[in-house]
Order: sequence, then structure tokens, then C-alpha cells
Amino acid sequence: MAPKRPFKLVITLLAAFSVVLAGFQNNTYEIPRFSPADYTVEDGFALSLIASEPLLTAPVGLDFDDKGRMWVVEMIGYMPNLEGIGEEEPNGRIVILEDRNKDGMADKAKVFLDGLVLPRSVAHVYGGLLYVDGPKLWFVEIINDKPGKKTLVDPVYAEGGNVEHTSNGLMMNIDNWIYNANYNFRYQRRNGKWIKEPTTDRGQWGITKDNFGRLYYNNNSTNLQGDYVLPNKVIRNKYFKPMMAEHQRLASNRVFPIHQTSVNRGYQPGVLDEKGYLRDVTAACGPLVYRGGAFPAAYNQNAFVCVPEANLIKRNVLEFKPFQTSARQAVDGKEFIASTDEGFRPVNLFTGPDGAVYVVDMHRGIIQHKAYISQYLTEQLAAKKLDTLQHAGRILKITSTIAKGSPVPDLTKATAPQLVTLLSHPNGWVRDRAQQLLIQKKDLTVVNQLITLAKGQNDLLSAVHALYVLDGLNVLTFDRLTAIINASKQPETIAHAVGLLERFAAKERVAAMKSLSENLMARNNETIDLYLSMALSGWIKVSDATFLPVLSAIEKKYATQRVVQEAVTSALDGKEEQYLASMNPTDGLKNTLNTTIGKRQRKEMNAIYVVEKNEVDNRTRGLKLFRSICATCHGADGKGIQDLAPPLKGSEYIDGSMKRLAAMILHGVSGPITVNGTVYRLNNEMPALLNNKDISDQDIADIIRFTQNAFAKQGKNISAADVKLMRDKKPAGTGVFTEKQLLETDFDK
Repeated sequence: MAPKRPFKLVITLLAAFSVVLAGFQNNTYEIPRFSPADYTVEDGFALSLIASEPLLTAPVGLDFDDKGRMWVVEMIGYMPNLEGIGEEEPNGRIVILEDRNKDGMADKAKVFLDGLVLPRSVAHVYGGLLYVDGPKLWFVEIINDKPGKKTLVDPVYAEGGNVEHTSNGLMMNIDNWIYNANYNFRYQRRNGKWIKEPTTDRGQWGITKDNFGRLYYNNNSTNLQGDYVLPNKVIRNKYFKPMMAEHQRLASNRVFPIHQTSVNRGYQPGVLDEKGYLRDVTAACGPLVYRGGAFPAAYNQNAFVCVPEANLIKRNVLEFKPFQTSARQAVDGKEFIASTDEGFRPVNLFTGPDGAVYVVDMHRGIIQHKAYISQYLTEQLAAKKLDTLQHAGRILKITSTIAKGSPVPDLTKATAPQLVTLLSHPNGWVRDRAQQLLIQKKDLTVVNQLITLAKGQNDLLSAVHALYVLDGLNVLTFDRLTAIINASKQPETIAHAVGLLERFAAKERVAAMKSLSENLMARNNETIDLYLSMALSGWIKVSDATFLPVLSAIEKKYATQRVVQEAVTSALDGKEEQYLASMNPTDGLKNTLNTTIGKRQRKEMNAIYVVEKNEVDNRTRGLKLFRSICATCHGADGKGIQDLAPPLKGSEYIDGSMKRLAAMILHGVSGPITVNGTVYRLNNEMPALLNNKDISDQDIADIIRFTQNAFAKQGKNISAADVKLMRDKKPAGTGVFTEKQLLETDFDK
């Protein structure tokens, strides 16, 4: 447990440094300066600015190459104005930042790729770069810092959904699979071919991992979420969805800003406290489990979280148990970093080759997409002129003033034996990259060295890294894995190894696996038992008579542990009825198995095996429909267009009955109409959508929901069923409503 320390300002300042915002179209916003007065940082740490505009604009993610250089992805098109108009312009970029004079600050930005549509993630993998352009996921070779051959990895990677709710993250995990936030697929490249397979859909923006390989993520209103178990271990049964082992809220959502903040739902009771300070996170993102080895020991595997709406970064202390992970606020009532600068928008965190934490600060006024931004927040941003804070961006660096990290190795020159040694480096970034470089080198002379390392143990789990290098080199065998398991005293290594052992399930190895299982259970270790139960799935298919009793013994041993029950259900994968009939499961497991059997009979799969791409959410769909149908007359900003249509903001038809509004959209409006005390004598009548076969009741409901969010004083809801009822409210006469008919008709009858 980290000792509680008083907060004080500890910020490394470049003497007399100020940043002039380049490219501003409107300089009505006061030019921001990187000032000590704007930040409080936890005692023992320093915050420094290492890159800013004009070298980069609207950064949202980054990765480091083997030379230690930052490759930054810039989402320049995101909300270019309060109306979000023009966000699909191909103006996104990936730039390489360099520090040529070695003064600790980037002084050159080299464009690697440009002309991208809302790019959001990059990852250096397989000797090239994985990146997102619009809905597509691409892999490109790197030749002398220039793009080479491009390969389309996934054409629907980020298709559907709002820009804030589309796939991102692209993180290589210790198991050699690339995982994402907000997408139910993972990726791997084998023998030059890309593999895509289902995984659990996790989080919203950003993803991270601990040393063991468990995944952590969050969504806008949840500080930190995570899985209790390694990925893809409890989803083997396609007709079962785990409810305990994955997707758990780990920490409190309470937040402690140091100034009043402008947030989207600030008008709702309970969002702000009596001082006007935010109570709970509303835009949490970019989590990072720290594995850098350059902070004091108490900070190892702490989970840091970006909270851009409140201009701060949280620190959570993770606590690990075999069946559960939890987290708590590191310092009661105070955050790791907090700022009074409303332009400080941390959106992602990364560990660097030096063990420092790098903060991606989008540094802008607007961080809420048009589909979700409320009229309340729009007015707040405009009043503060925060909507003019555009074309900026910073990368900040967090270092310890107490602990010192290890020297940064030159990975570009490291030999295979040296890379094996680096699997035990204190910095997780170095260990991860050494693992992947060893796989890319395909140097089999280090296999024995790797096997020896896999049999050892340390807190950094170097043995697990070695294990997956062997996996990536395709040199694992049943005998080698068995030898590693028998020699290892580290439960985490055994947990990974028994999972890898499953691919060798065959009749001729049943006796050996049974003996190994009995020996492992004799160790009486919760972690080993849990992962053994998951790994028995393939062996049960080979010999259920041998391994169902083993699985049952584990289940009975942990009869009250729901995570174990979910592991058993996942492992059975079609053997549920047989297990019920022969193994006398506990009542809790019986219910789960019967539910799973019913879903199998009805062919109701876990959604991750059905969904191919993200769905467009209702509010984003409403925004798109509004712009294509309504904005021509009412304006994209809803302010109305002279002689065409009145404004929507302040309109009693927007703030009034939702059913009346639906009837107006369905049947149209003609003649003069009074809005907010002003009479509008328009040249044309509002067209009716009643007979438009391309516009459904749900579409109209979505349009109304968007207008409620964007223009209403207080948003109201409406269903597609309500809209359908209004189809019969056809007005007398021409069938188009007059103002008099709108005011006299009772739409609730």
C-alpha cells in the first residue's frame, strides 16, 4: 500500500517557456501557457512538456519505435467546431517526433502518413505499423521512415457507431494477440497472414494490461473496469456469456477536481456538488497499468486513468487475488494530477522506453461529440470561448523525482541473446518489445536459454514472456511445456502454460495429462486450479471420462466461487447435459448449465460470436438523419434559415410535447408559425415524412432524441411506438398541420 503523501507542486519547467497556438483561426481564447500555477502533481513526481503545437495537433494516441521515438496519431477532424461540421475531412495524420538536440523536447515532426479520416490508434507490430483510417484497419511496412506496402487487415474495424464509440486501442498483449477497446475481435499475424477472431467487447477508449496479461479498460462514466481472468479463457462455450469473470467495475467513480468544470450534464441534480465541482467521472478514458519500473515500488501496477472533462489524471491502487481484482483511490480526496487549465484534455497514457508515463493531451476546448453534446454544455463552452481552442496538442511526461529508471537499451542493435536478457528488464515496455523482436528474428539458437528462463520466477513474470517467445517461434511441444510446468514454482507461469498445453490434446497423451492434472491439483493453489479448469476444455473433447471428474473435483473444491463456475461452464462447451447427469454439480452451477443448454437449443450465441461490426447508436443516427433531412432548412446549428425555417433552440415545439413534434415531422406544417414570440411567415411549408418509405418510426424517434439533446432546455424521450401512433393524427383539410391545429390538437388521446 502506497503511503499517503501531501500534494505539492512539483513541475519541471522549461525556463520562460510559453506556447503560441499555431493555426488558430480565432484568437479570442487566451493563449494558454504551460504554467506551474495550472497543475498540482503528487509529491515525488515531475510533469514536463516535451512536445506541443505547432509540431502536432489534436493528438489522441501514440506508440514508440525501437529507436525510442514517438509516433503520434492526430485526430484533427474531431469536432472542428461546436456543430461538428467537417469532421470527416481526410486531415488526420501520423507523425514521428524527434528530439535532435537531445534537450528532452521534440523539435521535429516528420509526417509518416496523412490524409486520414479520424485516425485513433497506432501500434508498432511485426516490424511495421498498424493504424486506423476511417473504418478500416491497415498494416503498413516501414521503409526508412516512409510507408511501404499496405495490407488491409479489417475493412469494418471501426465501422458504425460514433467516433467516441468506435474501435481503438491496438495493444499487443503478452499472449501475442492484439486487443482493442470497444471491439469484439482480436488480431494476430501468422506466416504473413492476418487472423481475426472473437474476443470480449471491452471498454470505450483505451486499453491496458497488467504483468500477468489481464486486461483493463473503462467507459465514460466508469473510472476503471477489468477482467478477473486472462482474455479468451471463459468464452470457449459459444452459448455462455460470463457475468463475473470479465467486465467488472473495479474502483469508485468519485473524482476530485480542483476547480469548477463544464461538463455535459452539469445541469442534472447530483452531477456537480454544492461548489460546482464534478462528483463522478463522465468522460473517463485512456487507462494505463504502470509497468515502467521507474517509479517507487508502491506505484508498480497502479492503474492511472484520464479524466479530461475535469482536467485531471486519477491513480488507482490495484489489489490482486486469484478470483478477483479490485482497486481503490490512491490518495483520499486528491488526484495524481489535477489542473485548472480547461484546455488540459488527457485522453491516453503510455509507458515509454525510459519508464516514464507519457500523457497524450488533446488540448482543446470541445471534447464532447455533437451527437451527445447538450445545449447546456454548448452554451458553457461558447461563453468561455473554449470552442475557439483548436489546433493545439501536447505530449507531457511524468517522471519520478525519487526513483530512477534503468538505462534505455538500443533495441535496434540488440542480438537475440541480449533480447532474452531484456525479458527481465524492469520496464514492461522493454520486456514486451524484446518479446516481439525475438519472435521476429526467428533465431532458434536461444531456445534453450528461453526454456531456462521460463522455468524461473520473478515479480516481472519474465518466465511468461519467455513462454510466449517460444510460442511465437513455434517450438513448444507437449514435453517442453510439461517440463516447464513441473519445474516452475510460479502459479502465473503455470496458468499460461496449461492453456498452451491444450493445443496438444490427443488420445496418446491422455494418461500424461491426467497425471499432470493430479500433480497440479496437489499443489493446492487457487490460481493453478482455476486455469487448469479452463484448459481442460480440449482434453474433455478427447476423453470426457478421464477429465470430467477432474473438472468436477475443482468445481466442488470452490463450490461458492462464481468465477470457477463460469470457468467450468466455458470448459464444458457442449458437454453440459453429460456433466449434469454424471457429476452432481452444485446448485449454482446447475442453474448456469441449464440456462446454457436452453440457449444452445435456441441457438442463442454469446453476441461476440454474432456481431461483426459496431452498431450506430440511436443518437448518432439521429444526428446523421437530422443533417440529411432537417438541416437544409433549420441549419446544422438549429438556428434556422431566413425564409426557410424557424430556429429550433428556444422553440416551444422542441421544448413541448414530443408526440406533437412527431406529428409535425410526419404530417408537415404550413402557414405562419410563432416560435419564441416571433412570427415566421415562410415561403414553403415544412415537408411531411409520412409517406417516405425510407424513413421509419425509429428514424423519427432518433431525430427527435437528437433535437432534445442538442436544442431543448431539458431533454425528453420518445419511442418508435409513440411515433407510430402519431401517423393516425392526420389533420383535417390538406393533411398538413397549421399552427392553429397544432395548438388545438390533443396528441395524447
